[in-house]
Amino acid sequence: MICQECNERPATFHFTKVINGEKTEFHICEHCAKENSELFMFNGNAGFSLNSLLTGLLNMEQGIANKEETNVFKSEDIPKCDCCSMTLHQFKKVGRFGCSNCYSTFKNYITPVLKRVHGGNTVHSGKIPKRSGGDIHIRKKIDELKTKIHSFIEQEEFEQAAKVRDEIRSLEKELSNIREEGS
Repeated sequence: MICQECNERPATFHFTKVINGEKTEFHICEHCAKENSELFMFNGNAGFSLNSLLTGLLNMEQGIANKEETNVFKSEDIPKCDCCSMTLHQFKKVGRFGCSNCYSTFKNYITPVLKRVHGGNTVHSGKIPKRSGGDIHIRKKIDELKTKIHSFIEQEEFEQAAKVRDEIRSLEKELSNIREEGS
């Protein structure tokens, strides 16, 4: 897609503005975005990134408590990652984790932010939206249950296997109903 301002360079910034229910889309290149920074909320910051957005959300979440927090925590009480030694203060400043262990270390601090950003969801449920991939989710669930039933059979837990079998049949019936409606 070409920049709507200069009609020369490829558009790298895509904005959607909604005012009173009216949706307007902008597709501009980085150069035009810098030139028109007041229109596109850059205010001279070429370093706008997802990290700075997350940092802003974290600081907004803490609000006034940030000032009190520095006095409340003693140096040994400050949350710190065991693997990379990143502190909560460093994480808020940088806006990204130092390692994969940071997710569990700072979970209590980022969960409220994630709930707000993702509409209440804090668990990753896959790449396929539920609205558009209904039968894909069902087929995936059936595959998972088939694996589960095999493990129950190997462990000779036949009552559990029968329950899973019934669940598989129910899902297969639901899947065939979806296919009939789609045809």
